[in-house]
Amino acid sequence: MDSKILTDMFVMGVPVAEKMLRPVVVYFFLVVGLRLAGKRELAQLNPFDLVVLLTLSNTVQNAIIGDDNTVTGGVLGASTLLAVNFLVVRFLYRHEKLDRMVEGDSTVLIENGKILEGVLAKELLTVPELEAAAHKQGLGSLAEVDKAILDPSGVICFIAKKPAPEETRHRELMARIEELGREIAQLRMGQAPPAA
Repeated sequence: MDSKILTDMFVMGVPVAEKMLRPVVVYFFLVVGLRLAGKRELAQLNPFDLVVLLTLSNTVQNAIIGDDNTVTGGVLGASTLLAVNFLVVRFLYRHEKLDRMVEGDSTVLIENGKILEGVLAKELLTVPELEAAAHKQGLGSLAEVDKAILDPSGVICFIAKKPAPEETRHRELMARIEELGREIAQLRMGQAPPAA
């Protein structure tokens, strides 16, 4: 192989310390930026948010790698990001209060079947976006939801209402019909049905 190719691939044009510092700075900037942007950015609920997240990674790419396009520089930058993330996650695991401050708290969006419009507005969520998230979790409509919680990770958890009175009555009737069917079958076989 040509030595110029090897040099271009593996000899970094940026000092190692700078190569390791750049990803650390960008990492902490993104953690703070995404925290300030809110949970919605993490949830990727609509195409606009997805576009922001995808272009964000491309936007900070040059800040991480600088003028260096070598394999060595890329591996060093990626390794630094992974190491910083590993250390931060382990640190936050041991410091619950700090973790809650960084991650944020869960937010109740629907309580007792009532949509909390003010909370939706604060989180920049619309009712159609909430309905779409409910559909993804197998719910037919928001009328079936007793409680919805927006987790710090951006995931919306839905808790369905307990079965409606009609559904409960239907189940009771079906159970009684099955019981009557068994009694009829026993009568046909000449056996007396068990006393109720």
